[in-house]
Amino acid sequence: MIGQKTLLSFFAAGGNKRSRSPGETPEAFSPKRSKSETSSPTSPPLSPAQLERIRRNKEAALQRLAARASSVAPAEIGHSWRVSLTGEFSKPYFSQLMTFVAEERKRYTVFPPPHQVFTWTQMCDINDVKVVILGQDPYHGPNQAHGLCFSVQRPVPPPPSLENIYKELETDIEGFSHPGHGDLTGWAKQGVLLLNAVLTVRAHQANSHKEKGWEQFTDAVVSWLNKNLDGLVFMLWGAYAQKKGSAIDRKRHHVLQTVHPSPLSVYRGFFGCKHFSKTNELLRKSGTKPIDWRAL
Repeated sequence: MIGQKTLLSFFAAGGNKRSRSPGETPEAFSPKRSKSETSSPTSPPLSPAQLERIRRNKEAALQRLAARASSVAPAEIGHSWRVSLTGEFSKPYFSQLMTFVAEERKRYTVFPPPHQVFTWTQMCDINDVKVVILGQDPYHGPNQAHGLCFSVQRPVPPPPSLENIYKELETDIEGFSHPGHGDLTGWAKQGVLLLNAVLTVRAHQANSHKEKGWEQFTDAVVSWLNKNLDGLVFMLWGAYAQKKGSAIDRKRHHVLQTVHPSPLSVYRGFFGCKHFSKTNELLRKSGTKPIDWRAL
C-alpha cells in the first residue's frame, strides 16, 4: 500500500505528468516501452577465450575456498571433507563448540583424543562414501573411542553392540567370522562412513557432550552427503539414528531401518535384518563396488 501511494504521488508531483483519469486502466496509463526495451535477444555463444576465463575463475574460487577452509577448520579433518564443509567451520556455533571441548579437556579426560575425533574424515574422500552408519555417542571408557562409531581400538574387546553386529554378519555374509577385535577401520577405508552424532564425551559420563553443537555439525555432514551424492545406503539402527536421518531423500538414496543392536533391543529385529547383504545388493545394482565386510 505504501508503495502504491508513493508511486501515485510521484506522478502527481511531476509538472509534465498527467493524472490517471477515472476508469482508465493501469496498462493504458503506463508509458509504453519500445520493442528494444521489452525484447531480450539471444546471447551469442561464448568464445573459447571466454570459456577458458570462466574455467580459470572457477578454479581460483575453489583454491580460495580451500585456503579459507584450511584457516578455520581443525587440522585433523581430511582435506576433501574440509573443503566440502568449509561453510560450517566459520559459523559461530562451531567456534563455540571448539572452545567448549578445549575447556573440557583442561578439566576432565575427554574421549577420543584430539587426533582421533575426526578419524571418519581421514579414511576416504568425501566423494567416495558408499554407506553411512549413524551412531549416537562415543564410547566413554579408556582406549575405546577412536572416531568411528561402534568401533574400538585394539586390543580393547568389542562392546556388546558390536558383538551383536558380528553375530548378524556371521549369519548374513558368507565367509564372515569374528575378527577377534573391534576395529572397523577396514570398513571405513572402503567408503563406510561410521559417524556418531556427537563426536566427544567426558570419561565415564555418557552423553556429557550432548547438545553442545556436535549434532548441528553432523547434521550438516549428513545433509551434504544427501544433497551432493547419489545412491548411498544409509543404515539407521534405532530411533535416534532414524530421527537424525529423517530428511534423507529416499528417491535419491537407499535407507535400511531396524532396531539398535544393543542387548536391550537386538532381538526385536536386528538379528535377521540382513542389512549387510542388502547393502551390497543395492550397491551392485547401482554399479558400485560392494563392501567386503570380512576385510577387518
